Amino acid sequence: MSINQRLLSIDALRGFDMLLIAGGGEFIVRLEGKTGLAWIDWLSGQLTHPAWNGFTFYDFIFPLFLFISGVSVCFSIGKSKSLGIADSSIYQKAFKRMIVLILLGIVYKNAPVPVWEPSQIRYGSVLGRIGIATFFTTLLLVHFSWRQRLYWVAGILLVYFAALLLIPVPGFGAGDLSFEGNLVGWVDRTILPGILKQGIYDELGLLTQLPAMCLTILGAWAGELLRDSKIKSKTLSLMLVGLVCLGLGLFWSMYFPINKHLWSSSFILLTAGMAFIFLAAFYWIIDVKGYRKWSFFFKVIGMNSLLVYYLYRFINFNYTSELIFGGLYAVTPEIWHSVFQAVGAVALVWLFLYLMYRNKIFVKI
Repeated sequence: MSINQRLLSIDALRGFDMLLIAGGGEFIVRLEGKTGLAWIDWLSGQLTHPAWNGFTFYDFIFPLFLFISGVSVCFSIGKSKSLGIADSSIYQKAFKRMIVLILLGIVYKNAPVPVWEPSQIRYGSVLGRIGIATFFTTLLLVHFSWRQRLYWVAGILLVYFAALLLIPVPGFGAGDLSFEGNLVGWVDRTILPGILKQGIYDELGLLTQLPAMCLTILGAWAGELLRDSKIKSKTLSLMLVGLVCLGLGLFWSMYFPINKHLWSSSFILLTAGMAFIFLAAFYWIIDVKGYRKWSFFFKVIGMNSLLVYYLYRFINFNYTSELIFGGLYAVTPEIWHSVFQAVGAVALVWLFLYLMYRNKIFVKI
């Protein structure tokens, strides 16, 4: 395999992840309490976020995308280097991409954007976080070895941990990791302009950008492992790194709780470990063993991940699904209508993306 060859497993994993980010798992959530099956209800519960501390599978979805973004950055820079593109051009492209994603993120979170009332704008966003993380990962990837980048990750996570434990918050003191008293919220309330998602803090605000960025840096390392022709078993390497991260994350959680809202250091390592393992599994099944047909559904989504994210925001596919398919499921008990509606919405989105794929139309930044 050429070190620059596009891997189907990466596109498939990105598609799997983006489908859940955009709301493609909504039909599973709507199944809760309808089937009488305990495992369905458990699965439904895994697609909602815990109130504060704790972890569900849904907490893993956005960190996985940050990780995959790092993998893609590694392959993109590798290709640019092979074409002789100067470092300055690589930086410029990454910087422009960051600005575009920040702006798109603001539009996504605030549409219609109150441009004349900036105090009513929420500035934190998923797309903005991806843009910032990939920009700084690009800088580190160009200038530092993988070992040095691991030191960066360790340093960021340790400093973040120390800051939240040692820096006193006015009115609460140091080490308060509650919803009201944490340092993250105080920084957002004090510095970040506009609206905060949770009122007194924003989980996509300022301080949490630092630990979140570590997922993208680690993703770039995973990309290097995949591109390294000297590694005999890439699957095993990814799996071992994943298990180490999982172990470190669980150990750290005894002192720094797993918390998606705070992007705690234990949460970062836990989700990084899971991401390495998911990537290893997708890579082994699809690119090593050659079981590729099943992944086409996710590939179609993964090739237009930004588009599907925006489609779910600006087009009411549930409404369209009801208009088109409502007559088919009208004879079923009404309790099931919302489930069929959500399934129909996923089908419509996928068919639209499939038409884009067939016509080789891919929205990239």
